[in-house]
Formats: sequence, structure tokens, C-alpha cells
Amino acid sequence: MLVKEVMSEDIHYIQVPGNRQSALELMRERNVSGLPVVKSGTKKLLGLVTRSDLVNNPDEEQLALIMTRNLIVAAPDDNIKDAAEKMIENNIRRVPVVQDDELVGILTVFDIIEKALWKMNIEEPVNDYMIKNIPTTWERTPLNVAFEIMRYSGFKVLLALSKEGKLSGILTETDFINESEIVSERSVHNTSVGTEGDKWSWDSTNVLYVIKNHLKFSDKEVKDVVASDLVLATTRTTVTECANKMRHRNIEQIPVIDVEGELSGLVRATDLIKAIKD
Repeated sequence: MLVKEVMSEDIHYIQVPGNRQSALELMRERNVSGLPVVKSGTKKLLGLVTRSDLVNNPDEEQLALIMTRNLIVAAPDDNIKDAAEKMIENNIRRVPVVQDDELVGILTVFDIIEKALWKMNIEEPVNDYMIKNIPTTWERTPLNVAFEIMRYSGFKVLLALSKEGKLSGILTETDFINESEIVSERSVHNTSVGTEGDKWSWDSTNVLYVIKNHLKFSDKEVKDVVASDLVLATTRTTVTECANKMRHRNIEQIPVIDVEGELSGLVRATDLIKAIKD
């Protein structure tokens, strides 16, 4: 199967010059987590901007300074297995598809799940592909604290646990962004440097005003935001069955339980596409 058979040709992209707000609005409008960036008036690919880029660079407004420039790309006639291998090796969820230096499509891990993997008869259990180091938090954790837990874990998803330690919901990076806003905060710094006996330095004050942007969350707790209508897999669920669950529910991660119903792991679309390579 070739990339052109699986990629999305209805591409949502943004142009530079551009700013973070326009990118965020387009992501929310189109329900996507990343956008190719092209030169104004053309389809010449210049970079890629993701929700994570926007979150990690709250002080920067210009897309040209936020986007990733050194891109991993694919060609329409590349084999889908080669494109999946690029994603796995570089830990990325999407690759722009380029022909003659112009953007012609985009291939995401969900495209591979939705249009390829679920059709393959892969009988291996998801137990072979899930992660066992599961990012979790208590369902009563404030959102701002939960966001830091997710960020420190290095994942884009967080599982919520009840006070009994049972799985009660799932929270994604998108949920955090939808419950936050970028706010500016001004701090005052005294920059005067004096030495003992230096009357003028101590009596005069040099003040530096620093304005810093950061994410501000609502006062909600995790339980107020999580998706509680969970789709689950068991350790014995096959790769094909799991891909079909993702496809039907339009999701990219599924908690995995063992035969006794206890939380055992988490399988993500980025984990599942390794079955194509294998």
C-alpha cells in the first residue's frame, strides 16, 4: 500500500507570516492537532506547528518562530510501511507529503489506523504493543496540576483514577487546551547593583518590568473534564480489533485492562502502527 492511498488530501494548513492565535483557532475549528506551514500564496512547505508547540512557547506570537523547520516528510509513492517506520523512529504522529517541493497531503498515525491497519489481519495481542508506564492522576486533581503531571510524564494523555484506585476517565492534551487560555502576567524586578558605601546606587532604583505569557486553567478538577465513556481493550485484544475500536470512535489511545479488569497498560495509535513494521 502506498502513501497516496492513505494520506489526507483535504489539507488544513496555515501560512506565514501568521500568528499563534490564528493557528490555534484553525486547530479548534478543524479539530486537528497539527498544521503544515506554507509560504504565503503558495503550497511550498516551510514547517509544521502542533498544539504542543503552541503550549510550549506561550511567549512567542509569530508562527515562524514557533514552528518546527527540520521536517520528516514522505512522497506520495512511498510505501506505507516506510512512512510508518519514519514516524516510529522519530517519535512523530504526522508527516507532510511533498511532491516537487509542494505540499500535496498529510499522513497521520490515525490515517494509517483508519485506512490501513484495521483491514489487516494482525492477530497479535495489544499486550505486545502497549505501554505499561501509565501516566495517571487522581480524579480530584486540579487541572493546572494535572497538566504539569502530563507534561513531566512526556505523554499527551492522562488516565484518571478514583479514590479506590480504579480507572475513571481519560484526559488528552486537547482537553487541557480547551480548558485553558494564554494570559499575560507582569512581574517587577529591581535591577540596581550597588556596593557598600555607594550611596547613589542604593538610593536610586532601576526597575525592569517583565511580561510573561502562560497557560491559565479553569478551576475545574480532572473529574469535571475527563471523558468517562471509556473504550477499553484487554491484554488479549488483537491489533486489528484495537485498530477498529480506534477507527469507530475516532480516538488515538485506549486503556488496556487484564482478565480481572485491572488497569494493565495503555495502547496509543503511535504504538499500534509498529505492527505494520513488524
